[in-house]
Amino acid sequence: MNIIMIVLALIGGATLSMQAAIGGKLGSNVGVFRCAFLTFSVGALVTALLIFFFEPRQAVTLLDVPKWQLLGALCGVPYIVIMVLAVQRIGAAVATVAVIFGQLTMSMLIDNFGWLGNEAIHFSATRLGAVVCLGIALYFIYASSKASYPLE
Repeated sequence: MNIIMIVLALIGGATLSMQAAIGGKLGSNVGVFRCAFLTFSVGALVTALLIFFFEPRQAVTLLDVPKWQLLGALCGVPYIVIMVLAVQRIGAAVATVAVIFGQLTMSMLIDNFGWLGNEAIHFSATRLGAVVCLGIALYFIYASSKASYPLE
């Protein structure tokens, strides 16, 4: 089952990269915030249909959970807006690796300290090696595209 979850996460990552590339192009044509609005509007509609047809009844509603948990919904807005802007300037690969680097770094802090109600998974040399390798990958991917997208 863990392998299936990893494969699904990889597919999710691939679709995020596609969304960033498409959103970057759309944002340059219609505007960053219109692109973000479209993304969230279509996403809300599709999710509403999924809830209606597939979501089993839950004992707890959105009104019953601790209110800080609802703040997670706001985290998608900066991601979409930043990616629409970034992809236009630095390309999909550099923007995506930078996002993954940020995700990995924050995820390891959340794991290590057990933040946000998660079980603590302590930091290790192996995890540090992963962050360093991803940082190096970000550098090389950026450096290889530097002629196309100079840092301002």
